[in-house]
Amino acid sequence: MLPKRKSLRLPNHDYACGWYFVTICTKDKRPSLGTVVGGDAHIAPHVALSNIGSVAEMYLKRIPGIDTYVVMPNHVHFVVSIAAEGGPMWASAPTQALGSLVRSFKTLSTKAVGQKLWQRGYYDHVIRNEADYLRIWQYMDENPVRWTEDEYYEG
Repeated sequence: MLPKRKSLRLPNHDYACGWYFVTICTKDKRPSLGTVVGGDAHIAPHVALSNIGSVAEMYLKRIPGIDTYVVMPNHVHFVVSIAAEGGPMWASAPTQALGSLVRSFKTLSTKAVGQKLWQRGYYDHVIRNEADYLRIWQYMDENPVRWTEDEYYEG
């Protein structure tokens, strides 16, 4: 018998609306989305996307309600707002729930590249206030600069 998988979702939280910080990792945390380049006196560190990374970015940009995102070599982060009624909804998703949105993104981008791209599941953080939002925005903005210190860095 397989052990029961522990849920990373908050119990009793309605994931159908709100602001969320989401992280999705590539399968086996392979750096298939790109490479961090730059970092010298003339060019700030940034991610040079691979073809697969460009596909992932294209589908990220299609998520209604997306506020900001960053594509890293082996994961993506994004902030998305999901409204309770009449708000953003992924065209192919049957509900506005965060899980449906993530599932649609992963499915469509995987089909587009023709190979298993993402690990199972995702990480989310409910953004509770403006200070929380600003901290997350800064973290995402600095992610390429601090890549070698990132918890997902495997170099």
